[in-house]
Parts: sequence; structure tokens; C-alpha cells
Amino acid sequence: MIPVHAYKGRRVAVFGLGRTGIAAARALAAGGAQVSAWDDNEAAREAAIKAGLELDDLNRRDWGDMAALVLSPGIPLTHPAPHRMVGLAQAVGAPVIGDMELFAQAIADVPGVTVIGITGTNGKSTTTALIGHILKAAGKDVHVGGNIGEAVLTLAPPRPGAVYVLELSSYQLDLTHSLRCQIALFLNLTPDHIDRHGDMEGYLAAKTRIFANQAPDDLAIVGVDDTPSAGLCTRLKAEHGRKVIPVSSQRLVGYGVYALAGKLYDDTGGGGARMVMDLARAPALPGQHNAQNAAAAYAAVRQLGISVTDAVAGIASFPGLPHRQERVGEAGSLLFINDSKATNAEAAAQALGCYHDIFWIAGGQAKKGGIESLAPFFRRIRKAYLIGQDAGLLQKQLGRSVDSEISGTLETALQHAAADAADSGLRRPVVLLSPACASFDQFKSYEHRGDVFRQAVKDLLKRAMEGSAA
Repeated sequence: MIPVHAYKGRRVAVFGLGRTGIAAARALAAGGAQVSAWDDNEAAREAAIKAGLELDDLNRRDWGDMAALVLSPGIPLTHPAPHRMVGLAQAVGAPVIGDMELFAQAIADVPGVTVIGITGTNGKSTTTALIGHILKAAGKDVHVGGNIGEAVLTLAPPRPGAVYVLELSSYQLDLTHSLRCQIALFLNLTPDHIDRHGDMEGYLAAKTRIFANQAPDDLAIVGVDDTPSAGLCTRLKAEHGRKVIPVSSQRLVGYGVYALAGKLYDDTGGGGARMVMDLARAPALPGQHNAQNAAAAYAAVRQLGISVTDAVAGIASFPGLPHRQERVGEAGSLLFINDSKATNAEAAAQALGCYHDIFWIAGGQAKKGGIESLAPFFRRIRKAYLIGQDAGLLQKQLGRSVDSEISGTLETALQHAAADAADSGLRRPVVLLSPACASFDQFKSYEHRGDVFRQAVKDLLKRAMEGSAA
């Protein structure tokens, strides 16, 4: 835990007692603050009590002594309307902040600490984990958290030489005022969370807060493969003294890091571009989107003095993240991929673009538009196995373009897909769970759905081995 001493002896409200809220309340208490913690959800309150917190109903108390409100990132700050707790805090002049701002305050006076922040619409988690993996393999004192894995305030306390690699959502950045990222990565920007930020300009403004407190010697790494991000890169470069490295997986970029035709190139040294890696050596990072993630991670770790050799070795050995194009089994040439994190069509497109001869398991609770946008990938799909609430809608959208069946359950879909793939005679068939839908009709979460798939694949392969040995 990282104790927060900035509010010692003062009262702080903490509203929203999920993973980050509980961590914030405990860190504040450890630093000597008087904590008034509350959540309107009874189950969250019970979890907080089990975690050792004392509750204080913020709906019923006087706010006159509140020094700050620590708001859970998922609670509306401005759009579609400020939460009533925000109004209460503003009425008494208490700043509204998040756990990431508490972290910034806690490390402000510790010398030699480096913060690497990663934001963007897509690829944040993979890039964060990849950077952490490379630095750990190189022997750095590295701590990974934020919007991925551990809440930031549950990480080890800062000490000179420590590196914090933090995934930063737009919600978290909205609640952060003083966080300085010595290395800040902005991967991409596509429409998302508009209800929370009002419009694309508001969304972009929240994301660009990652650069707000950088010093002249700090580094901005910016993806340039979408129009808003490319424009941001140009604007940052125009700022006097700003160090900016562009990254791309679509084109050559001068004085940047880029991937073309499956190769990673470094053009940051001033002596011209050099090929540093064949990305085929990184099986856990398939596809063009992961090539950009690799380029961004490479640029970040090189700034910390990691050698080219160690950076490349770390990329090659990266095991990937659960539920994100996770390889969960092989049977001869047949490959099983768990991409349960793909809860919408845009995310599923990333996986569908990586493989040929796909036996596709999809379905659940469809998002707006269903899978209509995936039509360019239909030619890659040998057959679709549809599950869950909106299987019928997906089958209608596939139409005659793709052979499909309504399998109903994930287990049935896997059995049928594996059998058809094994009998296909194709050189490298892939059974791909990339649902393009939310999971809550049949599962607790996308993680639960992916865990069920992973275990079902293991059971299937075990039965196959036992059958062949009999």
C-alpha cells in the first residue's frame, strides 16, 4: 500500500467503494486522514466493511469539514450530469479528485521515481503489461497497475529508482490534476465514452491530460495511425522544447518507431531507420494493432536506457494478457484462441483480421449495430457458431455470406467448432472465441466467459489425448 499523507488530520470523503475506492480509503487512513467512506450500493458497502472500512453515509452528514472528495472513476463527473456528490463537494469548495491524484500527491516528494502513463481508446492494457514485462525482465524495480490489475494505491510504496507503469483511462485522467508522467503514451483515439465526456472534443481533452504536467525533459509517445492522434502529435511537436516520438503500424514515420510488413523499425537515433525486430518472434502480439503496441512499448523502454537487445527480448517473450487473443491450446495444426475481451464489433475486428480459416464463436448481448461492420472479415470465416441472447440477430446479419449455426451454449459451440476445424483439412485452422457481444446474458463477465472457454478447451484436449492413447 502507498500511504497518502497529504490530508493528515483532515476529513476526506470517498464515494464509490469498488477496487479503487477501497484502496483510496485505506491509503488515506494509513496517512492519517479522517475518512468518510460510502457507496449507495449495499453489496459494495458490505465488501468495504469486510475490507476493514468504517462507513459514513455521505448523504446524511454535514460536508462543512470536507477537505476533498475522492470519486470512483466510474461515477459521472460532468456528463451526462454531475453526480449529486460532486455538487455537495463543489458547494463547500472541496476538490473532486480520484485515486490517481492521491498517488501523484503521495510520490511528489520521492526522488528518482519514474511514472510511465499509458492511455488511448484501444491497446492500453496490452501496452501497459508489455512495458512492465520488458522492464521486469531487464531487472528494473517496476510496479504495474492503475486501470489494469492492481489499484494504484495498493502498489508498493515509492522509493528511489522505482518505475510505475500505469494504465490511465479517460475517467481517471478526468480526476487527476498533478500527476506527472515522465513518459506519457497516447496510443489512439476512436469514438468511445461520449456519454461520459459529452463529445469527442471532451473525450480528447480528458485523454490529453496525460501530458499536462510534463517537464521539458519528459517524453510524449503518440500513435499517429488515426486522424485525431496524428493531429495531437503535430500540436505537441509544435510546442517549444517538447520531446515527441511518433509511433505507427501503418507507415514510415521520421524520427519515430514504426512497424511495416511485420518488422519493427527504430528511427529515433538520428542515423536513419534500422530494423530491430521481426515481430513474428512475438506470437502473443498478432496483428497490426499489436504492432503499434509493440512500437510504443519499445520507444518507452528505450527512453529508460533499456538496450535494444533487452527490449526486443522482452517483446518476444511477452506471454500476452488473458482474454485478449490468448492462445489456450493447440491440437496438431489446430489453434484455440480466447478473445473474450472483444465485447463489441470493433474489438472483434482486431482478432478477425489476424487469422485466416476461422471457426468463429460469437454472440451474447449485441451492441448497437451488431456485427454489420465486420462484413469485410466474413471471407476469413469458415463457419460461425452463435451463442447467447442475440444469436438470431447475428445469424441474420451474417446472412448467406457465412455458414452459421445457432449453438446456444459456449460448450456446444466449442465442440462443434473443434470438430469441424479438425475435419476441414485446412493447414492452420483457428477456433476463435471473439464474441463481439457483452457477456452478461450467460456469464458474470467477459473474464468468466473466457475462463469457461479456456477450461473447456483444456478438457476437450485432455479427452482427445486420452482417446488417442486408448
